[in-house]
Formats: sequence, structure tokens, C-alpha cells
Amino acid sequence: MYILMQYRKNERLIKLRKEKGLTQKNLADALNMNQSMISCVETGKKEFGKENKVKVANYFGVTVEYLFYERYMNETA
Repeated sequence: MYILMQYRKNERLIKLRKEKGLTQKNLADALNMNQSMISCVETGKKEFGKENKVKVANYFGVTVEYLFYERYMNETA
């Protein structure tokens, strides 16, 4: 069973973006996305669709679960 909880404010995305020295616009350009969507995801107003979650996670070299969910627990039922 997977328990996934969506972040309200995506601190991990903000941290990874800043560690790479990127603005929201830089990241949006690199991923062929809209800067306002990056902003909305970072502030928790919206969330990416599945494809874009994978795209962003791959860009930073992390898992979707790490980047977009507060807790990730793999339990066997």
C-alpha cells in the first residue's frame, strides 16, 4: 500500500531550484513550461499533472515521491 500526501507549499522544489541557481523562469524555460505554473506549484496553488511531475523529478535527478509528496511509505498489506 502506498500512502502519499501532497505538499501544500513545495519546499523541496524551491530548494532544488535555488541550489541550481535557477529562477522560476529559468526552470520553466528548461522544462518548456510556463513560469506561472512553476510559481503556482511552488506555492501549493496548483499541482503538476503526472507527466510534468516526472519531467521535473528527472530534471533534478530525484523521485516523484521525494519531490512532490510529504511522506512516502511502502507497506505490504
